[in-house]
Amino acid sequence: MRTELTIAGVGGQGSITAGVILGAAAVTYDHQYAAQTSAYSSELRGGFAAAWVVLSEEPVLYPRVIAPDVLVAQAQDSIERFAKVLKPQGVLIYDSDMIAQPPAQITRAHPVAATSLARNEMQAAIVANMIMLGALCQVTGVVSPGALEKAIADAVPQGKQELNLRAFALGRERVG
Repeated sequence: MRTELTIAGVGGQGSITAGVILGAAAVTYDHQYAAQTSAYSSELRGGFAAAWVVLSEEPVLYPRVIAPDVLVAQAQDSIERFAKVLKPQGVLIYDSDMIAQPPAQITRAHPVAATSLARNEMQAAIVANMIMLGALCQVTGVVSPGALEKAIADAVPQGKQELNLRAFALGRERVG
């Protein structure tokens, strides 16, 4: 089975990092095939940033995401760019601090207050992407929690593993 995902936000939110970690977790620890691509605008912070991940039990022959099964949206711009191509029964996981209301046509929408949870409960705004990754894991199960935990520990700077793993767990707990 092929699953296509888009993780999008603005520069500085860690959307691309989350996509890289998701792909690495799938390949390295869950023994799936994956392809991950990304794009961002030239602004250092605040510009468009997105990662596209294809997960499959078979080799990925076409790595482009056309109509995602899952959209993880960290900013209003992400909804405006990608909600229209989400599959009709697709899943939207969105940062409810950054997106007031998901589009009405999306019936499988799951809010998580990632920005405020990162700032207020974790005292580290930078881990909002790990909260979103936890929410993605909880809602979809496309990659196992253990695989994601290992990939997060591999990817984040030394000394920051515990903070990021706690943020990941918080996202799993708090997603709506």
